[in-house]
Amino acid sequence: MAILEVKNVGKRFGGLQALGDVNLNVEENTCHAIIGPNGAGKSTLLNCLVGKLIPDTGSVMFDGQSVLGRKPYEINQMGISRVFQTPEIFSDLTVMENMLIPCFAKRDGAFRMHAIGSIEKDQDIVGKAEQMLIDMNLIDKREMQSSSMSRGDKRRLEIAMCLAQEPRLLLLDEPTAGMARADTNNTIDLLKQIKDERDITIAIIEHDMHVVFSLSDRITVLAQGTPLVEDTPDKIKGHPKVREAYLGESQDAA
Repeated sequence: MAILEVKNVGKRFGGLQALGDVNLNVEENTCHAIIGPNGAGKSTLLNCLVGKLIPDTGSVMFDGQSVLGRKPYEINQMGISRVFQTPEIFSDLTVMENMLIPCFAKRDGAFRMHAIGSIEKDQDIVGKAEQMLIDMNLIDKREMQSSSMSRGDKRRLEIAMCLAQEPRLLLLDEPTAGMARADTNNTIDLLKQIKDERDITIAIIEHDMHVVFSLSDRITVLAQGTPLVEDTPDKIKGHPKVREAYLGESQDAA
């Protein structure tokens, strides 16, 4: 069953067609990767999925409801969380303080920065935040200033903050960009664990094919804003249209 349905989505920026008649279904409890060369329209499509951009044509439905025109907090309330290319955490707060924010917001629906001191006295919220840090292997860094963390740990913290909102769909925009290989492998292991242990669907945009093929159940390949092919990872490897899009090889090449 498709939890996310993209139908006939098109988007232009002036004379540039970024997306043209994109159709895409993301099945529940799977990991679906969206790949393609630079300029293929991947980020534009992701921004349409989270309501940041409104397509010129077509629809984006999550669990039967349109995401178009909704504010970010409404998208979160629907059950969609997004991880950005650059980790978005509060660098002036500790790891624990960062973790308290989504835990409080999930329960009470709001958060005010000046209220951290009082939130720290709420044992239910603190307990949930601590458990998330334990699950993400970050509990030993709870008092660390988040600006001092490695990029890999910042990404782990951001994913933990998303998961605290209990999303049904987690959208990942190049989550391993700029990481050392060890951090990349750790992120792959973390996402595999999330996929296996939580009732969650993952859609990922990623350039690193090691990440894509390690995680994905289905892959959609975009080129010049249009889907070229969608299939399982095994069938995507070596597909002539994929070779042509990435390497400029003719489909008739041996």
